[in-house]
Amino acid sequence: MENCRIIAIGDNVCDKYLSRGKMYPGGQCVNTCAYAGLNGTESAYLGKFGNDSVAECVKETLDKLGVDYSHSRTYKGENGYALVTLNGNDRVFLGSNKGGIAKEYPFAFSPADLEYIKEFQLIYTNLNSYIEEEIDILAGTGVPIAYDFSVRWTDDYLKKIGPYTTVAIMSCAHLSDEEREREMKKAQAAGIKVVLGTIGEDGSYVLYGDDLLYAPAVHADDVIDTMGAGDSYFAAFLCSLLGSSKEGKIVEGDKESMKARLTAAMNTGAVFAAKVCAMEGAFGYGVPITGRTDV
Repeated sequence: MENCRIIAIGDNVCDKYLSRGKMYPGGQCVNTCAYAGLNGTESAYLGKFGNDSVAECVKETLDKLGVDYSHSRTYKGENGYALVTLNGNDRVFLGSNKGGIAKEYPFAFSPADLEYIKEFQLIYTNLNSYIEEEIDILAGTGVPIAYDFSVRWTDDYLKKIGPYTTVAIMSCAHLSDEEREREMKKAQAAGIKVVLGTIGEDGSYVLYGDDLLYAPAVHADDVIDTMGAGDSYFAAFLCSLLGSSKEGKIVEGDKESMKARLTAAMNTGAVFAAKVCAMEGAFGYGVPITGRTDV
């Protein structure tokens, strides 16, 4: 379906690369907006900003990308940031301020926020967004939710988030094949219809119904920075599913058509993630570091 739109609700940061002396706008939600645009899908961002130079960097970048963030909140205090260095081409996190002011305030979605959210075909959020206590409110809009569990889910967390989630990604490179399949099935049992399990350079799996689909990774020729590889995969995957739908839904059609759409989306995600590894930071737009460089 053409003209599908994604709204990312949650985190924003600047990744401060001490090895480069630069900081890059990011956070999984902001990354998703940038990557959606690169995949031809319009997006918007709803989050919490501080009132410092880091927040201004993120806002200015969103302006350049044409991403609406008019429903976001700004509070007095420190914006989220992370400290990063490089080990070869791999990004290494050194610590963060845990989202800065974002962890101190609930979203407290207004009726106007909820009506705005209803204009989109998909909500993206993640476990770094302090959204757990309000995810039921988001689900109440009727807009499907895509959720990134990263590597830090627990059984209880899956049970808390799963009933409200349509599609999810789990980073499983640290697990054995048996453990990965077990954890993906736990997510499915919690209510998630489409469960992605990524395993880095070894590819990715999707669990849908009784089917476990596999797609290989795509080799990246010019790796500069692996920041954003997982976010870029998921964003491209989601954009592909929306684009291949007839009604703008992640899950639609019969079983065989869903399997074909999922396989195509996995391949699209793999190709795009390889391209993103040739960008500095998550998606570029680096500027000199400002503010604190400690946590």
